[in-house]
Amino acid sequence: MTKTAESAQPDGRSTRWNDHKEQRKARILDAALDAVNEGGADVGVQQIAERADVPRSVVYRIFKDRADLDEQLRVRILEMMMTDLTPTLTPQGTVGEAISRAVETYLQWIVKYPRLHHFLGKGSPSTRATGSKVVTGTKTAIAVQLGNLLGTILTSRGKPSKMAEPLAFGVIGLVDVSVNRWLSQPGSDVTSAELAEFLERSIWQVLDGNLRSIGVDITLSTPIADL
Repeated sequence: MTKTAESAQPDGRSTRWNDHKEQRKARILDAALDAVNEGGADVGVQQIAERADVPRSVVYRIFKDRADLDEQLRVRILEMMMTDLTPTLTPQGTVGEAISRAVETYLQWIVKYPRLHHFLGKGSPSTRATGSKVVTGTKTAIAVQLGNLLGTILTSRGKPSKMAEPLAFGVIGLVDVSVNRWLSQPGSDVTSAELAEFLERSIWQVLDGNLRSIGVDITLSTPIADL
């Protein structure tokens, strides 16, 4: 066997180390998620290390720095959230039912995991989440998917689809800002049920008003299959 062929073979020790590293990484991220879920965004690296049963120094061998740990934790949180939310992005039933299902699923997740949602937008004390690529990317992906759906509806009815994407991003922005403001006020008199009702009504009014303006007439009782 030539040296080139030998070098192409995976090194057993390297493979075992990479597997060990990935296992530790997963354990640290699990510990970080649990710590934030229980104690909020201010949890420190030492607390995470203790919960993962590893020395603090190991955390910094696995992750570049606290910013890297936080960003990868956001990936883990978003994966967890999207497990629940993704099915609602393929709407079924009527238009009204599809809107309600998406809003209620999102709010139920947030009410169940308020600290995790807060961390997505805030981050830890040392590394704020402003400009997080993974958070921004997820919002964009959801809006693009909604835009594609709206574009398909418009095209099927012989209408120009150029406003589908701005309309979709407007809807996602409305939900995002409203929910974040509600969560930032723990003493708010607005209940989660009232917020859900507001969002469902507002989403429909935004969609209905804009679709009607270009000659597309649908109702809350219109079956998704007929769009």
